[in-house]
Amino acid sequence: MRIVFTGLLAAGLLSAGAASAQQQCAKPADVLAFQIAALKSQLMVTALTCSQQDRYNDFVHRYQSDLMTHERALTAYFTRTNGRRAQQEHDDYITNLANAQSQNGIKQGTLFCQMNKGVFDEVMALPKASDLANYAATKSFTQPIAVVSCADAAPATRTAQAAHPATR
Repeated sequence: MRIVFTGLLAAGLLSAGAASAQQQCAKPADVLAFQIAALKSQLMVTALTCSQQDRYNDFVHRYQSDLMTHERALTAYFTRTNGRRAQQEHDDYITNLANAQSQNGIKQGTLFCQMNKGVFDEVMALPKASDLANYAATKSFTQPIAVVSCADAAPATRTAQAAHPATR
């Protein structure tokens, strides 16, 4: 009986691990929310590391409405993909994001502030608050997870289905 239970438990853990490994694809609003979260986190790490807290506060104040919109989209993504674990997964993502960007900063050493303080100038120089999304989309900030766009995932799914037609 103990062997059967252990086998069932192991099988359950393996299937749960496989399910969580298969991250759901992100809708365009989700992708943008991840990009904005990465930008915001990068600016926060820069502010703390380079004594730029006032500039970070100015950024948050100027883009508050847009930041909240994207935060709601991020919350919706985690709710859709994680159900009851949504808040924990969202919190873990934000923590891992800040840690990954901080580690990247440590690797850059004394060049970090030189290389990143200019981002404040760039975002504050954007003509309209709505331009922030386009700006974030052009950057490649560190992400702790791979965000796969549904648009990128769909052709691969179709190809896989075409290569392995269903048999009846």
